[in-house]
Amino acid sequence: MDAVPTNLALVTPNRLRIDWSDGAAREYTVRELRDRCPCATCREKRSHPQPPPLLPVLSPAETQPLVIRAMAPVGNYAYAIAFSDGHDTGIYTIEYLRELGSTMTNDETSMTNEIPMTNDQ
Repeated sequence: MDAVPTNLALVTPNRLRIDWSDGAAREYTVRELRDRCPCATCREKRSHPQPPPLLPVLSPAETQPLVIRAMAPVGNYAYAIAFSDGHDTGIYTIEYLRELGSTMTNDETSMTNEIPMTNDQ
């Protein structure tokens, strides 16, 4: 059986930790998750990047720190993540989440303070 998430927790407002059934723990920055969004629109933007505008106009959401607003399971194979910039169409498969992030050592795992995940928007 492949490893599955057993616990998801925000360890800081911009870092997510996932504990896995095989004992592994991985941490993800919210920016990494947003930048690596697997939805079709984001994949298209990454494969055909446009030159940045000379003077970008930011939406009110883009002026605020990027955070996860909600994270919900999609069946038994993925999670949908809603970000504070309004983006919520990415479906992150369990396999994809296992590839992203960085592995935490036992010392790092014991030093984190969890912030409970909520689905408040």
